[in-house]
Amino acid sequence: MMLILCKGVSLAYGSRVVLHGLDFTVCQGDYLCVVGENGSGKSTLLKGLLKLLPVAAGRITYGDGFTPGRVGYLPQSSAANADFPAGVYEVVLSGCLARRGFMPFYTKSDRSIALESMRRLGIADLGGERFGELSGGQRQRVLLARALCSAGTSLIMDEPVSGLDPVVAKDFYDMADSLHSSGMSIIMVSHDVSRAVSRATHVLHLNGRQEFFGKKDEYLRSELGKRFAGSFNNGGVSRD
Repeated sequence: MMLILCKGVSLAYGSRVVLHGLDFTVCQGDYLCVVGENGSGKSTLLKGLLKLLPVAAGRITYGDGFTPGRVGYLPQSSAANADFPAGVYEVVLSGCLARRGFMPFYTKSDRSIALESMRRLGIADLGGERFGELSGGQRQRVLLARALCSAGTSLIMDEPVSGLDPVVAKDFYDMADSLHSSGMSIIMVSHDVSRAVSRATHVLHLNGRQEFFGKKDEYLRSELGKRFAGSFNNGGVSRD
């Protein structure tokens, strides 16, 4: 089932076009890794897919399984996250806001969804902790649990392992693998090319425009993939 279809899409900030030539499809069950150098338009693409940035040209078509208001979104982490004054359970529960629309109070179903998301990610025992007192890896689990509260069967993540040490980053990727195996469709932006690409089904390479879209194995055999993700082919470490 088609989730997203981009045809001749360009994205711009005002009159300045920062990304163009987008022609790709995301289907239910895909794990799409979006790669490229800094400033290549990766985060801009996600904003466009989430309707946070208008389409300057072309068209983005959404399937029934992808509604921007019902997609789990994990944005880039920032130092501000650590100062968030709420408890873990409150942070996770806030992810249900996208499901609730204009309903003024959380429902029993909302609370059940939040608790299940926490259990699914192994943080049920952290419900009473203060978010700002958690480790970086724990905070990412909490924010991912919040994203799952608004997710139907699709999850978008923007540099989810940025700032995490290698062991914690691997743990996060393992969680993403588990979610994908359970039927979640994933779109992930990452500089951690070696590990991110190795887990993907498809790769989208950007450099102000679309330079490659296709299956992971095709990307790794291409000259672009060999050059950019060579560390993966050589069994080395990620390229930042």
